[in-house]
Amino acid sequence: MRGMTSQTSRTGAASLTGADADGLCSFVDSSPSPFHVCATVATELTAGGFVEVHETQSWPAEPGRYFLVRGGSLIAWSTEGLGKTVGNTAPFRIVGGHTDSPNLRVKQHPDLTSAGWQMVGLEPYGGAWLNSWLDRDLGISGRMSVRVGNTVEQKLVRIDDPILRVPQLAIHLSEDRKGVTLDPQRHVNGIWGVGSKPKSFIGFVAERADVAASSVLGWELMTHDLAPSAVVGVDKELVSAPRLDNQGTCYAGTQALLAATESPGLQIPVLALFDHEEVGSMSDRGAFSDLLNTVLERIVLGRGGGREEFLQAMAGSVCASGDMAHATHPNYPDRHEPAHRIEINGGPVLKVNQNLRYATDAAGAGEFALACDQAGVPMQRYVHRADLPCGSTIGPITASRTGLSTVDVGAPQLAMHSARELMGAADVRMYADALGAFLTPRS
Repeated sequence: MRGMTSQTSRTGAASLTGADADGLCSFVDSSPSPFHVCATVATELTAGGFVEVHETQSWPAEPGRYFLVRGGSLIAWSTEGLGKTVGNTAPFRIVGGHTDSPNLRVKQHPDLTSAGWQMVGLEPYGGAWLNSWLDRDLGISGRMSVRVGNTVEQKLVRIDDPILRVPQLAIHLSEDRKGVTLDPQRHVNGIWGVGSKPKSFIGFVAERADVAASSVLGWELMTHDLAPSAVVGVDKELVSAPRLDNQGTCYAGTQALLAATESPGLQIPVLALFDHEEVGSMSDRGAFSDLLNTVLERIVLGRGGGREEFLQAMAGSVCASGDMAHATHPNYPDRHEPAHRIEINGGPVLKVNQNLRYATDAAGAGEFALACDQAGVPMQRYVHRADLPCGSTIGPITASRTGLSTVDVGAPQLAMHSARELMGAADVRMYADALGAFLTPRS
């Protein structure tokens, strides 16, 4: 990636092993931040014959496999195999997802002291389930803007040592021994030492990243849980990992795109992974930006088409917005729609909401149901309880920004937005297979 160098982690980057639970665990452990997600996907795509292009440069005119990275977002596509028999109006088949996950992020003036403790000021990002972040060994990851002469470069940062900890209040000190309501301003700052004189946290991170503290101009740094992902359960039927929402889709979508390039059809397969979904997507690289529209138009232009051909291609295109789905919780079954039980290891999930918190309509539902059938995997149908507020995805945003027919789908999981989440091991492959069939529909 242009202007990006890498800080190697203590354990090293794990390689992907295929569309299975172990592969997902390796993917997640290699990707503690959205920027690392893009780096992990880029590495896998490059190994699969994809070539990185840059938005500020002309793109190759010849058919091929390409990807670009903008911060924590990545878009990849393949025109290989279309040949001259397919015109410039070839439609797109898009799998969308997001690279970010709720967590605790470092403030701009992070150095604090309190009661003789050295503290780091942290701020919740997205809808983090705050109590799940307490009493965990936390590392730091993200990126720094570093001055190099009269230019600015972006440097990946990853520290996999237990630097921070957000301690729980002892039960003896709570008023009713039922715990406390966490104040995001006061109760989620991290401890990293003792003493009354503030230490420079950014200086420490800069040193670990092998750059001078004086050259650091900006940062996007966040915490990550250091416990490794694992396949768990008495019969190894479950995946316990951080950031499954939505790295489960990032991983499955990458595997689906790689599989789609091996059996090209009459449509252009695209993988679009956006940053900032958890906070509304309103950024230069979020789903609300012009990133996807711009890339798709440049693909058509690069193949010799014009604005008319681009509009025709878009009219025939379809997007599967991939995000994780709520499995029915065994301890709280009453929180779910009674007639729509979602099972772990029960197959991919079609998500429908009549108030368009999900973008699925009958046409999109048909496309994904057909893909699941062609992949030979079962499909489940999710509806949120009508008396509870429903979350949303990049689906409605993508549909309204691009005009694409869009369907919301996912893989089932428990503990969404927790620091540690749970999904089915068998669902990993079924989800990837369904997305792969969606990208390469059979005639």
